Amino acid sequence: MSKQAYKFRLYPTRKQAQALTWTLDRCRELYNAALQERRDAYRMVGKRLNYYDQANQLPDIKAIREEYQDIHSQVLQDVLRKANKAFEAFFARCKRGDTPGYPRFKGRNRFDSFTYPQGGYSLTHDNRVCLSKIGSIKIKLHRQGKSREPSKPSRSNARVIAGMRSFPAR
Repeated sequence: MSKQAYKFRLYPTRKQAQALTWTLDRCRELYNAALQERRDAYRMVGKRLNYYDQANQLPDIKAIREEYQDIHSQVLQDVLRKANKAFEAFFARCKRGDTPGYPRFKGRNRFDSFTYPQGGYSLTHDNRVCLSKIGSIKIKLHRQGKSREPSKPSRSNARVIAGMRSFPAR
């Protein structure tokens, strides 16, 4: 069974575009902090952190930095999964003897998306996507999924990608 992904263009208002950009910036900060924490833990103690070590810290991070409470929890968990995947790929390359390429810290131009992995979003019949903690954004639905109903997407995740026409990234 093959997987298909469809891209749909978002048409956010200025306020929604600012919220999307703000969310993207917080996700990038979390990704870079996760890389830094893994690097420091290995250098100082010799311990390798994994996804679960860092994911268990998310409630404490949300308590300390209240701006993270305005982002859907699964979006933050997916950011940590990205960091974990980068390190797993790094160690796999080391094991194979390839040129490893340590995971990079991401600047604005290198971190361009965030994902709602399971929920936190829904499609409506009036050509809008409701993103949790962001709002209802106008969308161009140019094709239907396998379910034939826009409110029931056949895919279980939604990825918001910053681009020239998706939403103004800066």
